[in-house]
Amino acid sequence: MPVIGLTGNIGSGKSSVARLLRDLGAKVVDADQVAREVVLPGAPALAELTREFGPDILDPAGSLDRKKMGSIVFADPRARARLNQITHPRIKEAIDRVITCFRQDPHASSPAGVLVIEAPLLIEVGLDRDVDEVWVVKVDEDKQVERLVERDDLTDQEARSRMDAQLPQAVKLKYAKRVIDNSGDFSATRKQVEHNWDEFQKKHL
Repeated sequence: MPVIGLTGNIGSGKSSVARLLRDLGAKVVDADQVAREVVLPGAPALAELTREFGPDILDPAGSLDRKKMGSIVFADPRARARLNQITHPRIKEAIDRVITCFRQDPHASSPAGVLVIEAPLLIEVGLDRDVDEVWVVKVDEDKQVERLVERDDLTDQEARSRMDAQLPQAVKLKYAKRVIDNSGDFSATRKQVEHNWDEFQKKHL
């Protein structure tokens, strides 16, 4: 049964689109949540990160301090690459297991029989090869900065630094089967999602 890979850069509004798809009957898996699970205390990935970056990346309870980790990797491309080397294969492996289970019994968890993998790093991790269609949520750069500053309490420069750390939107769009432009209001986004959902169902279901 069909699987959608939903991606887009930070501040693009992927989660809003994912919620709309869930309302339409899809099962949505949040890759960010999977990424948190692979670095839980006791997980091999967290032990490897601690060896690589030192114990200062842990909070007093022994969990990964994501803010500290972020401050390291956003400032150092080599550190970011090492983080990705440690975590990406484990994230992909976990999501591949979800996809395999879904294809075996799709209607057990999705009324519509469709799985959506919401993943900002869908392409970087290689999950684009495991889904039936890649959907990219795009947004104007100024709107993206505005959302990040408001949502995450960042400065303009901090927001742009996080944007620059990701695969450019223009590159992601080359992988897209369908594009949702989330630069406008919610009503416009919803209409695009509903239209693409209908077209997707006609093709795959």
